[in-house]
Amino acid sequence: MDLQLAASVAPLLGWAVHGGILTRRLATARRDPLTGLHTRAGWTARAEHLIRRHPSAAVLLVDLDHFKTLNDTHGHAAGDAALAATADRLRSWCGHNGIAGRLGGDEFVAVVRDLAAADLDALTAALHRPLPYAGTSLPLAASVGACLVAELPAPSLTDALAAADAAMYAAKGRGRRGSRISR
Repeated sequence: MDLQLAASVAPLLGWAVHGGILTRRLATARRDPLTGLHTRAGWTARAEHLIRRHPSAAVLLVDLDHFKTLNDTHGHAAGDAALAATADRLRSWCGHNGIAGRLGGDEFVAVVRDLAAADLDALTAALHRPLPYAGTSLPLAASVGACLVAELPAPSLTDALAAADAAMYAAKGRGRRGSRISR
């Protein structure tokens, strides 16, 4: 190979490799390593896009009930398994109708194009199925709050999250293990 050609190709190859590494790092930063769900930053951009395009969208907040007790009783590996199972169930429920994310700890979030088509009762049932783990059955439970974006004075993700959060705490106040839609 011509020395001059090699000298001009080498920097381009270096930049291509560097660009690939940066792209992978950015993708990794937007995904939760334990669950594979989008992190808050990755989820927010997609959620805002869905809300703008789909007036019947709904935002959901999911909080695992008694997660600390599960962790303390069965260990952190069991807690990690519970988080991963919750993420899988939420991701599966969203399907092509929406997108799920993990805010942190035992808090998850989702936005779906149409809550009526998504069946909130099916999500609640899925999140309450026990998890087979290390020869035992871990009890899982979650409180779910939902906000129909069309019912907000102005359709914003911030307001939808606040309303879903209030609905989730109302579900917790009813003895947990349930869901509630903000009104």
